[in-house]
Amino acid sequence: MMSKHEKTYVTNANFMLHGGDYNPDQWLDRPDILSDDVKLMKLSHTNTFSVGIFAWAALEPEEGVYNFEWLDEIFENIHGIGGKVILATPSGARPAWMSQKYPEVLRVNGARVKQLHGGRHNHCFTSEVYREKTQEMNRLLAERYGNHPGLLMWHISNEYGGECHCEKCQTAFRAWVKEKYNNDLKALNDAWWGPFWSHTITDWSQVESPSPIGENMVHGLNLDWRRFVTDQTISFYKNEIVPLRELTPSIPITTNFMADTHDLIPFQALDYSKFAKHLDVISWDAYPAWHNDWESTASLASKVAFINDLYRSLKQQPFLLMESTPSGVNWHDVNKAKRPGMHLLSSMQMIAHGSDSILYFQWRKSRGSSEKFHGAVVDHDNSSENRVFQEVAKVGQTLEKLNDVIGTNRPADVAVLYDWESNWALNDAQGFGKKTKLYPQTLQQHYKAFWEKDIPVDVITKEQDFSSYKLLIVPMLYLVSEETIARLKTFVADGGTLVMTYISGFVNEYDLTYLGGWHKDLQEIFGVKPVETDTLYPKDQNSVTYNGKTYQLKDYATVIKVDTANVDGIYVDDFYANTPAVTSHQFEAGKAYYIGGRFEHAFQQDFYQGLISDLSLEPVASVEHGEGVSVQIRQAPESDYLFVMNFTEENQLVRFDSVVKDLITGEEISGEVKLEKYEVRIVEKSKS
Repeated sequence: MMSKHEKTYVTNANFMLHGGDYNPDQWLDRPDILSDDVKLMKLSHTNTFSVGIFAWAALEPEEGVYNFEWLDEIFENIHGIGGKVILATPSGARPAWMSQKYPEVLRVNGARVKQLHGGRHNHCFTSEVYREKTQEMNRLLAERYGNHPGLLMWHISNEYGGECHCEKCQTAFRAWVKEKYNNDLKALNDAWWGPFWSHTITDWSQVESPSPIGENMVHGLNLDWRRFVTDQTISFYKNEIVPLRELTPSIPITTNFMADTHDLIPFQALDYSKFAKHLDVISWDAYPAWHNDWESTASLASKVAFINDLYRSLKQQPFLLMESTPSGVNWHDVNKAKRPGMHLLSSMQMIAHGSDSILYFQWRKSRGSSEKFHGAVVDHDNSSENRVFQEVAKVGQTLEKLNDVIGTNRPADVAVLYDWESNWALNDAQGFGKKTKLYPQTLQQHYKAFWEKDIPVDVITKEQDFSSYKLLIVPMLYLVSEETIARLKTFVADGGTLVMTYISGFVNEYDLTYLGGWHKDLQEIFGVKPVETDTLYPKDQNSVTYNGKTYQLKDYATVIKVDTANVDGIYVDDFYANTPAVTSHQFEAGKAYYIGGRFEHAFQQDFYQGLISDLSLEPVASVEHGEGVSVQIRQAPESDYLFVMNFTEENQLVRFDSVVKDLITGEEISGEVKLEKYEVRIVEKSKS
């Protein structure tokens, strides 16, 4: 948690990074194309390029036969125009000769079927051969380019994900399980609830990964397997970086995190809270479906903001946007182009929430295969005159005026707690509603109530410090350990305000239910005991009254037994009509609120407005505006940098309460200003 506004520089660049994934290895027989690239880089105001991500076959066309000369030339070309290289390790897609000679590097799926060569990330994270080969390649890259003045940072592999169920991975999983449970079979069976369906493990050799043709209903096993996959992926990553840490200790290291694209929620297959500890810089790949037909532009923008604040909060420092598209993608159900103005607006939103880069996939469109129609800076026409190229150049020109923003962050008094493990366990639970659990989406709705009011929020994980926040929100924390419960208790006892909701505190870290009902410490904190969860069909209707207003309820309602809490809201209908739905409870120096149902967004808006007033939570700046406009801040010791963004299809009026300087035009502005559709104004407000 930041208490001051010192800058944190995550790279040694003194400029905003602008560029992206560059694949010259696809064009080695076209020197004219490579020459054009250099000219177009200058015209597009780009300066940083990720190189070598899928270039293993070009770097090592045969085992032990290397070809780095083309990469030497690329380094010189980029460095020659004052640019920087983010050099990737090529482990994300290995060459065919390796799969053919060393079939153990190929993955085995959950049905125990060995996969063929193809795709990408189709490799076993446990394979000694693949670990050895990646280290060999990475050492050669570090030896050759580690001292090159154009090298900015290391990009390790690409979008880690997936799992392998081969015998090597089974052996590794058994070793992981034995270590976790201290070589105690009883402890393992207690955690996995072995007597259920006669699944007691009597020998460690019986431990197997979950499989669709075997066991996949033991929730403790499923949870531990997901934890193992995260740990094994991190282990593979740590193996990759050994020569890089040894030979280039001052060069920062990252790997690109992801988000699921349709609903724009954090990537679920890996626990990034664990992975983040091993990175110097967080980076992620953002591909929102702008202009879709299922939500407003502002609603989508709030989801983008949520993920930005999650990934920024993992290390409480600026992050990097490693991939985005300047136009459209090629994998959405409908691959719609960004409308004029949206590329600048969406790029500046990333900067507003803490990115020090706008990087793209991809620099130049591939001529063949699956990504030939994915958006790029340079289209098949090779032109600098088309709309997309010109909008990229405008982003570059804008970034060139934002160098003072580099390294800045901003503090927050509000935190929302996000937990990958809890979501895994909840999704595995055979209860509630299969399509309505929606854990990440629920957190985004609570977050949105603050985003709409320009109040900064950190999206933190359970390992992070709670003490510096005034308000901590933990919706649907299904899995919660006694250790986390104790930390929540301390937070409230010391004066913090805690909000918890339905479907929280059901199971411990082994995915075992708490006996005796809700944990006694949670009952003490909240002064209530949830006794039953009602799951509703989509057509079911109920509502809650709170502060004299009535709000619609959907999906879930908790029947609550009150002990010492105050009843703030009650249900209107069903067998629990006129019983508590929302409660508050003074616990030592702090206060705890329990929200028993999933209510319409208007409830969140009004409920949190009360807490905003009670806790004196302040927006980032006094800028008056209407719905759909967002104001975000990055703070330096002498100045605040405000990003005023119109995420609507209409003109909007905003009002500044003092004189500010427009960083792009240089003009001083105050009072009422009109924002055009998708317009963003970036202004500096001096603290003097």
